[in-house]
Amino acid sequence: MAHLLRSICLVLAATPASAWEAGREGAICTLTHIDPIQGEVRLTYDPAGPLYTITVTRSEPWPDAPGFGIVFTGGEELTIQTDRHVLSGDGRALTVADRGFGNVLSGLSQNDYATMFSGPVALSFALDGAAPEVAEFAACELTPTA
Repeated sequence: MAHLLRSICLVLAATPASAWEAGREGAICTLTHIDPIQGEVRLTYDPAGPLYTITVTRSEPWPDAPGFGIVFTGGEELTIQTDRHVLSGDGRALTVADRGFGNVLSGLSQNDYATMFSGPVALSFALDGAAPEVAEFAACELTPTA
């Protein structure tokens, strides 16, 4: 039994911790989160547009559905939906672009979970540690590049 518990602990320790991370790629501000089971969430802000994007990537293709939405729970609960999403060529990445993401950023920083859905598929992401990274992402959009 002790051997089994030790093995489980080693597997969990070897699994990459999922964390929200703000950054910058040139002039583009980024906010990413990778969950080894659910998939990846990536937000960008391009001041040249200005344009925000959110891309949710999973291991299997997203369904060809008429809408995409996010349900934020565990705080300032909110549901947002759009029909302006596009799928990547292989269908694994779903992207929404817009000139404003205030509701998305508020939802990410003020809740415990974000469940992203399209058709019958729903992915739930924990928002532990997201708030300071969302704040850094928001500050990045106000900071000119050198």
